[in-house]
Amino acid sequence: MEHTKNVSEPAWYRFYDQRTPRTLTYPEITIDYFLDEAAGSDPDKRAVTFILKYLLGGRAMIGGKLTYRQLREAADRFATALADLGVRKGDRIAVMLPNSPQFVIAFFAAMRLGAVVVNTNPTYTPREIKHQVEDSGAETIVLLNLFLPRLREIQSELPHLKRVIVTHIFDTLPFPSSALVRRAQKKEPDWVEVQTDDQTLLFGDLLKRYPPAPPKVERSPNDVALFQYTGGTTGLPKAAMLTHRNIVSNVLQIKAWLPDGQRGTERVMCAIPFFHVYGMTVAMLYSVAMAADMLIVPNPRPIDNVMRIIDKERATVFPGVPAMYIGIINHPDLASYNLRSVRACISGSAPLPMEVQERFGELTGGRLVEGYGLTEAAPVTHCNPIYGQRKSGSIGIPFPDVEAKIVDLETGEEIPPGSDRQGELCVRGPQVMIGYWNRPEETAETIDSDGWLHTGDIATIDSDGYFYIVDRKKDMIIASGYKILPREVEEVLYTHPKVLEAVVAGVPDSYRGETVKAYIVPKPGEEPTVEEIIAHCKANLAPYKVPKLIEFRTELPKTIVGKVLRRILVEEEKKKLAEQKAQA
Repeated sequence: MEHTKNVSEPAWYRFYDQRTPRTLTYPEITIDYFLDEAAGSDPDKRAVTFILKYLLGGRAMIGGKLTYRQLREAADRFATALADLGVRKGDRIAVMLPNSPQFVIAFFAAMRLGAVVVNTNPTYTPREIKHQVEDSGAETIVLLNLFLPRLREIQSELPHLKRVIVTHIFDTLPFPSSALVRRAQKKEPDWVEVQTDDQTLLFGDLLKRYPPAPPKVERSPNDVALFQYTGGTTGLPKAAMLTHRNIVSNVLQIKAWLPDGQRGTERVMCAIPFFHVYGMTVAMLYSVAMAADMLIVPNPRPIDNVMRIIDKERATVFPGVPAMYIGIINHPDLASYNLRSVRACISGSAPLPMEVQERFGELTGGRLVEGYGLTEAAPVTHCNPIYGQRKSGSIGIPFPDVEAKIVDLETGEEIPPGSDRQGELCVRGPQVMIGYWNRPEETAETIDSDGWLHTGDIATIDSDGYFYIVDRKKDMIIASGYKILPREVEEVLYTHPKVLEAVVAGVPDSYRGETVKAYIVPKPGEEPTVEEIIAHCKANLAPYKVPKLIEFRTELPKTIVGKVLRRILVEEEKKKLAEQKAQA
């Protein structure tokens, strides 16, 4: 579509795809409207393809499928059950599940009732579960039977937790997949037999017992739909309160950014976890809004799982994280998989080197671009145009209706585009959260009186309006008074031909306070030396930025969505230092 020229408009508008409008119309709806719309217009279209395993060389699948009619009916059945059990509007429901049909069903059931979903990481320890359930005030939790023992350890300390609804991974599978999976799982050492009581109920039983007739609940787009826990910029994990309006806005922005999406025909690779806001919005909810088929994989590791599903199921859209794309382009058996069905990929959660974007495109034909977001913005705010200009190292340009600026870290003044000065990235738009649950002081620190969300990310903006994340404020290394941004060093390391993955952290140093250490995963078959890595850095970085320490590893510690856990590496170094002092 043609846009009228306005000299006061941001420079980035001229890089929009002509099919992507600069501003959108946001209907007054709640999230479950997307499911109603898909089930109304495309009732017999596939909504879910749940893949656990392939047999007979890929000719047979262990898993299950649901149409949009079946998915809506299941969500309505579960909503009816929850209402009968006493769940009311505004109540919090913790959902502790891997990617599965049950997650989608539980999420939309909660939306039906005006309840608030509390996304809960299935890998959480009992201590972390306790903090999140306690802090959110959740009275209901839906979880997989295999996770029940961790809840049981701390359940007596959660007197407000009234309902524990347990599902098995095979609950939504048809015969014979259900029988095969049940039989196989019962042989596993971590199998958990569930004893039901007044408080502990079975998800599968509730779906069978209740009709698809939930009560009519008056709801508003301004109601809170989700508590998404995040470390934010400081302190303990806290819940970003995202409303229906916030999430619906972001889903519609994503739809606009993928302008050639075809309703009812897309097949979306759902490998990033739904309990993470990125996976929930960009994979699950985008799929439902497009009446697309969700290709749901509960475990994307090893990357062969993802590649096989793309090959067999012909995925067209593949949101992911850099580790996935890096794993694919370096896979020794890549040639045996047909990945040419992939048309568009948005990468988030971590920096995506341009060489990975280009190589992925060469090998698959798919267009891979880097985007950016944060929990507090539901989450996506920026992205490189799918079919337009993408810039190396850039997170791209703001989505429709997103305002963005860089402000000086000391004065707070706005830094003009093209100045090369670094500052904090601030964003404002319809997807920005209303605040942190029960944290008014931290909300005020993060969202100013004019509605600008201060991201905590240090960034620059070029003269075209493309943004570049330089680093996190809290990850900055200060060595002998010099300020060093890890990402700058990492970008240099990624240009070394023998480096597969790299992360840089500030580790304790008795002389410098902190010193720069690089952790490197070499490419398969390569054996870089410390000397050649340092020489490469010296040729591309000021002396004070060159890593003083290099450690080669087979893998880096990561979150379940592929973000490298820099703090784990720093904690390891502190522990080593403490042990050395104790032995001295």
